Amino acid sequence: MKFLHTSDWHVGKVLKGRNRLDEQRAVLREIVGLARTHEVDAVLVAGDLYDSAAPSAEAQELVVRALMALRDTGAEVIAIAGNHDHPRTFDAYRPLMNIAGITMVGSVRTAESGGVVSFTAPHTGEPVKLAVLPFLSQRHAVKAAELVAKTPAENSAGYDQLIRDLLNTLTAGFGDDAVNLVTAHLTVTGGALGGGERAAQSIFEYHVPAGAFPADAHYVALGHLHRRQTLPAACPVVYSGAPIAVDFGEQDNTPTVCLVEATPSTPARTTDLPLTSAKRLRTLHGTIAELGERAAEHAEDYLRVVVREPARAGLREEVQAILPGALEVRIDPEFAAPLQTTRPDRRDDQSGPAELFAEFLTERKIVDERVQSLFTRLHDEVTTG
Repeated sequence: MKFLHTSDWHVGKVLKGRNRLDEQRAVLREIVGLARTHEVDAVLVAGDLYDSAAPSAEAQELVVRALMALRDTGAEVIAIAGNHDHPRTFDAYRPLMNIAGITMVGSVRTAESGGVVSFTAPHTGEPVKLAVLPFLSQRHAVKAAELVAKTPAENSAGYDQLIRDLLNTLTAGFGDDAVNLVTAHLTVTGGALGGGERAAQSIFEYHVPAGAFPADAHYVALGHLHRRQTLPAACPVVYSGAPIAVDFGEQDNTPTVCLVEATPSTPARTTDLPLTSAKRLRTLHGTIAELGERAAEHAEDYLRVVVREPARAGLREEVQAILPGALEVRIDPEFAAPLQTTRPDRRDDQSGPAELFAEFLTERKIVDERVQSLFTRLHDEVTTG
């Protein structure tokens, strides 16, 4: 059988005030096209479909239409909730999505109540067993383990053991006659952060060792870390990575979706399919003149610009006039004024605010007569009523 593994769509994500729904729509359309071209039997979406637990109506419509379009290719579609998603909302939509042939899992479930999704691959007729594990915070992990694994979770030494208990229970029915899969939204110990994750839900007690996954799983489809990577384990433990860079910390990541082929008797084979619809995110350094020379090269990119010149009034506007995609403009630390850690003593020869402000500009290396003139005009307006 063949299936696509994708995750961390983060639909509704806004970058520095810039709405990206059009980009996200193009990327999801690209994923649907790949599912159709490769005639996959299933699509696994391993969490964080949304960027917020309370997504906008536009974001919800985009996700629902994307899931339905994936289903229209003939593939089984299974999506789990990530830490950015609202699990109860996923479960509320579950009956309606089931009618459309789409499986959504928001909360941890027993194998009998939906924790294991069984189906027959439409194109090959192979039986498939998929264990699903949505994101679990530490405070909910004990309750979930007691519900599903029926272990003395209150005595557990840590989060990773609770996840092991859950996985052991959910995968207990794996057999030699089926393609055995796991999908989960969590952090595996040793995994590399992509750059845009919520650190508080990716570190410390939220780590799970790769050895937690059973050796008889043909493939483990993970979400949560935004960088495409495979972790060393007895079975393939894979992060597909985010299909769109959510911020500048992810600018060097390569967006992909994973095409996986597996049979009950052979190891899974994975092919990375690149995604190219989203805008690139880039960081540029240079003077105004140097940035101007590179403007054509980055006309379609979103940019973080580090200017190698002292600050002055209107500098941000100058940069954005040259580079319309500049969402963030900074001054290189080498050219930034040193921070004033103590309040300077007022000298007797300083006769008023204008002189104090002029000294402030000098200390900050801001040389711009317009700023001084503006201060003088505003001061006169305020003091004269």
